[in-house]
Amino acid sequence: MKKLIIAAFALAAIAITPNTYAQTKMVGGAAMYPTKNIVENAVNSKDHTILVAAVKAAGLVETLQSAGPFTVFAPTNEAFNKLPKGTVETLLKPENKATLTKILTYHVVSGKWSAAQLMAKIKAGNGTAELKTVSGGVLKAMMQGGKIYLVDEKGGKSWVTIADVNQSNGVIHVVNTVLMPN
Repeated sequence: MKKLIIAAFALAAIAITPNTYAQTKMVGGAAMYPTKNIVENAVNSKDHTILVAAVKAAGLVETLQSAGPFTVFAPTNEAFNKLPKGTVETLLKPENKATLTKILTYHVVSGKWSAAQLMAKIKAGNGTAELKTVSGGVLKAMMQGGKIYLVDEKGGKSWVTIADVNQSNGVIHVVNTVLMPN
């Protein structure tokens, strides 16, 4: 009887494990757990250290730890490094907090938008979908070569390189370029 109970628990654990693992994605060398919030996961990604520093400097940690849900288009360190030399350092200064906040909140959309939902919205919009950002700006989402890309208000393009990184309070889509509002 004892062996039967142990076997039942083992089978239950095996049945549950694949689902948990399938939902967990690797970003920046770290597991992103769907049971953790956006900030709790982002701080572990070595590819998002600049974004995390910027979120802290802008005072957005508490907001991105709240219930949301949020869709975050998260630029990598490489994306920030594409900006003109000295831009990141300048934005992180306390006197530039308002500008930094505007740029960061331009990467956030209210609600949880999966890649499949974004693609459906793009298809319904005959190839383009407008996404209203938390900053009040608009991002245009499109498809090209099977990938979702975003066009910012200045005409800059960013590709979604890792989609559907689920969080307890939304979803992250990793992008390869910092998006700029007007």
